Formats: sequence, C-alpha cells, structure tokens
Amino acid sequence: MPKYQGLNQAEVIQSRHEHGANTLTPPAKAPLWKLFLVKFTDPLIIILLIAGMLSIGISCYEYYMLGEGPRVFFEPVGIFVAILLATGLAFYFEQQADKEFSLLNQVSDDEPVEVIREGNSTTVPKRDVVVGDIVVVNTGAEVPADGELLEATALTMDESSLTGEPQCRKTTDGAQFDSEATFPSNHVLRGTKVLEGHGVFRVHSVGDRTENGRVFVAAQIDDSVRTPLNEQLERLSRLISYLSYSVAALVVVTKIVMLFSTGMASTMHFAHILAYVLQTLMVAVTLIVVSVPEGLPMAVTLSLAYSMRNMLRQQNLVRRMHACETMGAATVILTDKTGTLTENQMRVAETRFYDEARLPFVREGIAVNSTAALDRSAARPLVLGNPTEGALMLWLEEQSLDYEQMRAQAPVEDELPFSTERKFMATVVRSAIHGRRVLYVKGAPEIVLAQCAQVAAETRREDIESQLQAYQQQAMRTLGFAYQELADDEHPIHDHQLSASRLCFLGIAAISDPVRPDVPKAIAQCMRAGIKVKVVTGDTPATAREIARRIGLFDETDTARAIITGPELERLSDEELHERIGDLKVIARARPMDKRRLVETLQAQNEVVAVTGDGTNDAPALKAAHVGLSMGDGTAVAKEAGDITIIDNSFTSIGRAVKFGRSLYQNIQRFLLFQLTVNVSACLIVLVGSFMGTESPLTVTQMLWVNLIMDTFGAMALASLPPSDGVMKEKPRDRNANILTRDMQKEILGVGLAFFLMLFSLLYLFHHTDATSLVHLLSLPLSAKDEVTPYEQTLLFSIFVWTHFWYLFNTRAFRTGHSVFRLRMGRGFRIIVGMIVVGQLMITEVGYEFFNCEPFLHNARHPWAWLDLLLIITLSTVVIWIREAWQWIKK
Repeated sequence: MPKYQGLNQAEVIQSRHEHGANTLTPPAKAPLWKLFLVKFTDPLIIILLIAGMLSIGISCYEYYMLGEGPRVFFEPVGIFVAILLATGLAFYFEQQADKEFSLLNQVSDDEPVEVIREGNSTTVPKRDVVVGDIVVVNTGAEVPADGELLEATALTMDESSLTGEPQCRKTTDGAQFDSEATFPSNHVLRGTKVLEGHGVFRVHSVGDRTENGRVFVAAQIDDSVRTPLNEQLERLSRLISYLSYSVAALVVVTKIVMLFSTGMASTMHFAHILAYVLQTLMVAVTLIVVSVPEGLPMAVTLSLAYSMRNMLRQQNLVRRMHACETMGAATVILTDKTGTLTENQMRVAETRFYDEARLPFVREGIAVNSTAALDRSAARPLVLGNPTEGALMLWLEEQSLDYEQMRAQAPVEDELPFSTERKFMATVVRSAIHGRRVLYVKGAPEIVLAQCAQVAAETRREDIESQLQAYQQQAMRTLGFAYQELADDEHPIHDHQLSASRLCFLGIAAISDPVRPDVPKAIAQCMRAGIKVKVVTGDTPATAREIARRIGLFDETDTARAIITGPELERLSDEELHERIGDLKVIARARPMDKRRLVETLQAQNEVVAVTGDGTNDAPALKAAHVGLSMGDGTAVAKEAGDITIIDNSFTSIGRAVKFGRSLYQNIQRFLLFQLTVNVSACLIVLVGSFMGTESPLTVTQMLWVNLIMDTFGAMALASLPPSDGVMKEKPRDRNANILTRDMQKEILGVGLAFFLMLFSLLYLFHHTDATSLVHLLSLPLSAKDEVTPYEQTLLFSIFVWTHFWYLFNTRAFRTGHSVFRLRMGRGFRIIVGMIVVGQLMITEVGYEFFNCEPFLHNARHPWAWLDLLLIITLSTVVIWIREAWQWIKK
C-alpha cells in the first residue's frame, strides 16, 4: 500500500464544518399526539367513551330536570379520568420502550472505521468519517461513506442494498471499467459491503449526501419473526377474550332480568331505568376490558425493552427481537475459538525459520503478504484488521522493522486474498531485496507445506510436522510461510487460483492466544444449565483439543468420536452425521459450510441452536441458526446476518444472553399468573354479584382502576425484574411447550377461586347485614337487605385491591423456590409498588366520590373506619403468609 498522508485534525474539523457529519437523518416520525390518539382506536375503549358520554347526558338530565345533586356527575367523570390515566400511562411506557429500540442506529453509527490520518492508520467511529478521509476496507467490511477508489485488490462488492446487484467487481484500472454498471467501477458507496478483496478510497460524500442517504430508511429492531411464544400468547388472548365476552353477556342479561323480575322497574323513573341499563352495559364492557389481557403485549414489549437495555450493558446488542426469547430456549451453542474462548490478544511466541540467509524474504513476506495494520497513535500499537496478521506486524515492530516502509519498497502486483476455504493467501510483489518479482504464500502450515516443492535448509518434513504437533499441544495457532522467485512472464495467480511449482517452505511461527480467565466458569454454567457446547474452529485438531481441555469441555473420558475435522465431516453421510453429532465436542479445521451443516443437522434433531460467527462466510450458518451470534469485531456481513451481536466477543456474554432469555420468559409467566388470577376472581364476583342484586359489586371506575393495576402496573412491575442466576440451574425448556404450565394452571384456578369465595362471603354478609365496621361484622345478625351501602362497597373494593396487591409479591417469587422476604425486588418493582399504594389511598381518601367510595379517614358516619383500613391492609397479607407456609411444608 502506498504511503498516504490523509487529513490532519484541523482539516477534519474544517471538512465536518463544510460537509456535515456522517450520519443519516431518520424519516420524520408521527407526532406524539397522533400516536396517543391511536390508543383510543381500540373498539372497547370507543364503546366505553360512547357509554361515558351517554352517561354524562343522563346525569345532566337527572341534575337539571329531576333536581338531583352534583354527585350524579362524579362517576361519569371518574370513568373518563380512569380511561385517560390507563391509556396515558400505557402510552408513556410504550414510548419509553420504543426509545430502547432506537439503539440499533446509534450503535451502527459508532462502528469503527479504519482511516489514515496524519500518515497513521487509526480507527474512528463511522459518524466521524469526513469528506477527504482516506478509508481502508477489507473483506466483510461495510463501506462507511461514498468515495473514489485509490487502490483495489480483487475487490468484489455487494451493492444489492442500492442496485439489487449482489456481486459487483470494482477496480482502479480504467481499461476494466464496466460501462453498463449503475455506478462507476472505481466508486464505492455507503452501506455496500466488501465480499472479497480489499481497497483504499478517498471519501467524497458523507451522510445525507451519499447515495444511501437519499433512500435511507432507519434500521429497526426486527420483530417480524413469529416464535412459538408469540403464537401461544395470541391463542391465549383469543381464548380469554371469548370467555370474557360470554361472561359480560351473561351479566347484562342477568342484571336486566333481575331489574324487571323484582318489580323495581315499576317504581323507577324512565331516566333511572335508562341510566341503569347504560350502567349495566358499561359494567359489562369494563369487565371485558379488565379480562382481556391487553396489557400482555405491553408486558412483552417492556420485558424485551428492559432485557435489550440490560443485555447491551452486558455486551449483547439485540438486532432481532425474537432472539431475546429464543436464546433462553437454546439447547446447543456452536462457538468459535479465537476471541470468544480466547483473549484475542495474539503474540508470536516462537518462530522456526530454517535458513538464516533467507530471513530477509521471511520479513518482507510477512510485511507485504498481509492486510493488517498498526495504529501507532496510542502509547502501545493497536492492531487494525486480522489479529493473527497483527501479531506478525507486532513481531516485525519488536525487531525494529517498519512494515509500512517495507510495503512501500515492494509494490504489490497481484494478490490472492485469504479465505477460510483455501486457508492461505498469496501476494506477488516486486521485491526490494533484489529487484525481482517474488510470490509470497502464508497460511495453515500443512496446506502451505503440501504446495511446496522444497523446504529451506533441506529440513525434513517429519521434523516440521513434529514441531507443529508440539506447538498445537500447547494450544498455539501456527502459520507456515513459503516463497518463490518469479520470471517476468510468470503469473502464478489466475482466476482466483494459485499455480506455483517451485515454492520453498521457509518456516513456521507459533502464535499464542490465552484462554479468557472467565470462560471455564461460563462453560461449566452452560453445561449445568443443560446446554451442550461445541467448539467449531479453523485450528488444527491438536490445538482445538487442547483449548477444549483448558476450558473444561474435553476430558480423559472423551474418545476420538468427540472430535472431527472439516474434511472428515464432509465425508460423512447425513445419516452418519445424524448418529454421531451428539458425541461431537470439537470440530477442527472447519469451514463455513461445515458450520451450516452442523446447524441444520442439530435442528433436525429438535435442538434449539445458537451459533457464533465473525466472517463473511459465516453468514449462511448465522442465518440458518435459531439465534445467530455475530462478534463485535466481526464483519458487517456477519453482523447483519446475526440476531445478536456479542460486542466483547466473549463466551461469558453468550451465557448472559441465555440467562436474560430465560428470565424474560419467566417474567412473562409471572405477569400471566398475576393477571389471570385477578381475572378469575373479578369475573366470578361480578357475574355472581349480578344474580344477588341490581348493583354491581365493583363499579365501572373501580374495575378500571383494577385494570390499571393488573395490566399497566403489573406489566411494568414484573417486566422490570432483574435476571436471576437461578434460571441457569434449570434444564432448557421445550420451545413449543405451553407457557401456562400445569402448576400455573392449578394456581390460577386455586388462588382465583379462593379470592372469589372470600369476596363472595363478604358480599353475602353485606347483603344480609348492615355493616358499619369489619370489627363487628361477624357478630351482626343476618337479615334481608335490598342493597349494599357505599361503605360496604368501599370495604369490598379495598379488600379486593389489597389482597391482589400482596399477591403481586407472590407472583414475583414464582419459580424461585425462595421466600418473598429474601428476594431482590429491584428498583422498578419497588417504584410500581409505591405507585399502587399511593394510588389506592388517593382513591379512597381523596377521589372517593368519583369511585363510589367513602373515605376511611375523617368519616363522620363511620368514625372507626380508619381501623378498618388498617385491618384490611394488615389481614390481607395473609396471602403472603399462606404461600410462605406452603413453601416451608414443601421443603
């Protein structure tokens, strides 16, 4: 690569001032007020609003024509306040969740780009690239801005995002320009990707002025994939909806029949009858609103948003929404070695070059037959590009050799880029050593050695293989080097093939890359969680086996059936692989299509497969897997194909993704447990209450408050629970299993019926006594009574809310096996609990007239009402104590 100077800092600032930043302006969003109004398009909300308007009309008639007091307006106004509160809070928290989903664009703008500034190779965030910058792109990279090529080596681009052309050759040679191409052959465009080769270009357009900027649609979290969980929740919602419609219809029929069968209708004014019928319809519609789990989508959305935000903090960027949940069901993880299991801090540990006289060719070959570079702007040089090649650049640096100067003195004439299929790269240069043309080859030692006609210093091939074996048993990566002097008319590289008959093998380099200290613990955790881990690597079997031993995956009990190479895998029939794949732990010398075949075979065995990948050729396997895990330093092609990007490349972060996925699923189960239990008790008490009298046990406004607690607050509280380490002690769940387990179904029916029986008993007593205090309730004589008093209705409503409030803590402890008092509730949960407590007290003590209640404090007719409130709050905690006792008995 010729030496480029690039821009200095002052020129960068000036260019940004003149041409703007390299960011794209997203399309204008709908204003918030329009988005808020969408919340009122729900048919049930529309019915409630219409009924509320009619109710206000009737209240006006009662006030102005019948001379009744202003209290007739309290409940209709309360209905509108409750609707606005419920829809407003739901809207607010959905907007908060949407903010989390905007992370994808922000992270994309922060992707590192290799540029040359002030004569030094360095990296800058994509947003900081400016017009005039010199940018270096390698295989798999995404082009950050539009520009004109200065160099192009075997450069093939994917321009499908702009032109639909999946493969487009690029060159700086005017004689090879394609006159029919959509864009000039020496131009590269923002958003396109390098399929093969590498190049250098000067930026001429950034941001909105690029071709990509003119057709920009903001990247979004992809939620288009329908998972078994999505389908289950939709079926469950439909079932609950049908049941709630049936109960609501039964309530309407029963209450109207009761009105006329008891003879009450004959004593009522027509306006009162109309008001009663309208009130009955509103009770029925409100019952549907309470019963239908409209909070379920919000619970899932909030859980996903919370998980995505916290997963990002844990170095996992979620790109496709389904991956959050699916990762929790993973049964097999196919993982790369380099950077994922190891530190990716490669250093040349030892070299064996066999002929001292040929060392100048070794050094020149290392310098020119490479695409890596070093950023010297920091105190210590940083590797840009392939870490293995970077280790060789650092080795030259340690010997006081300037690789950039060596490259400048030996211009490249032709190049065959490295690929995982051929496992070597080759470069033809005009050598600075003697001025003649030289072919340099570097790659997997056994591959390079097999192509060589001779070995330097006549070293025996058996000795080389023995040295390689020794290095590989120390878990070192090895590279082999060869060269061949060429005549002027020799062209060994043709049609992406190498043809060289006089290659001389120069020697080998052993490169160390230590295992990450946290990986053995993370592997053990995944294995305890019932997840099978398989290492898929391009390294030799010996190196791969040693790494697997060091991370605790391979031990003395494992036989030869636990390890296989890519070529051996290719020779297996589908039936043979199907039979053996369960025993495999290490796949060495693997190629990208081997990884895809493994994925598809495991999926055929009903395994849920997560696979890691960082290269362009990993894209097929990443797309085929249930969850594709691209690496943070991987290519743009791999990241686009993946569902989650592991920013720090570490296997530990993969384990955290599993924990978050499992915890997400549990949080949704907890919300369902809470909501459906409340559903059972609310529906039954309103239904049975309609047979006992003309008044509904719970008014419209009271039920709307219950709905707010159950849906919005319940979703917020249970969706924001932190992930639990306990989920990693369980086996993977069946991805197609019913989310409502048998234990959940028993608890929903058992606890729901228990709540109903308690409320029904109280309702029966209120219908047959004149209760003025809970303290004396059981000592009062039973007698016939026409209706429940407002104070008795306040008692029933408060008992309903407080018992279900404490049950929220029980659902928090669901499947933990721990006491409620030992659990970490989390800041979000505590805030929601506080909001429910304050809201309930505000209703009964401040806004009681809007909710058909009487206050507990400062109640002239019931001076001991404050004691009732204290008793309700205290005695309703029995919900928690019963669970604690049951847990103790089970243990």
